[in-house]
Amino acid sequence: MGKKILLLVLLAGLYSFSLGAQQLTRFAVVDLPRVYTAFFRDSRAVREFEERSARVQAEIDKMTKEIQDLKNSQLSAETRGDQTAALRYENEAYRRSEYLREYYRLKTSELEDQKKKLSQQGSFLDQVYDEIRFIAESEGYTMVLNLKENNGILWHSPTVDITDKLITNLVSKANR
Repeated sequence: MGKKILLLVLLAGLYSFSLGAQQLTRFAVVDLPRVYTAFFRDSRAVREFEERSARVQAEIDKMTKEIQDLKNSQLSAETRGDQTAALRYENEAYRRSEYLREYYRLKTSELEDQKKKLSQQGSFLDQVYDEIRFIAESEGYTMVLNLKENNGILWHSPTVDITDKLITNLVSKANR
C-alpha cells in the first residue's frame, strides 16, 4: 500500500512537472513598417512618402558626388604641388561633408517620423492588431514584439518572424 501511494505521488509530481514544461513562453516578432508598406503600397500617403524618400536619397547622392569631386580635385592639386588650391578643396569638402552629415540626420529623422505616422493610422492599426492577436492565439504565441521599435531584440530566429504571414492574412482579408 505504501509503495502504491509513493508511486502515485511520484506520478502526480511528474505529471505536474510535464504540465509546467509545456507552458513555455513563445515569442514572435513583426516588422510593422514592412507590413504597412506591403499592405498599403498603393495608397496616396505611402506614394508621397516614397517620393519624398527618393528625393532625399537623390539629394544625398548628389552631395556625395560633389564631395567626391572636391576630394579628387584636392588630390590633383596636391599632385601639381598647388597646396593653396589643395587646402581650399579640402576645406570645402570638409564643410560639405559636415552639411551632408547634418542633412542626413535631419532628413532620416523626418522620414522616420512620417513612416511612424503612416503606420499609426487608425483603422489600419486596428486591423493589424486584430490579425496579430488571431495569429498569436492560433499558433500559441504569448507575446508579439515590434521588430523595428524594440531596441532590446538583439537576435531572433526567422522562425518567429510572423511578418509575411500577417501580410498574407491582411491582403487576403482585404480582397474578400
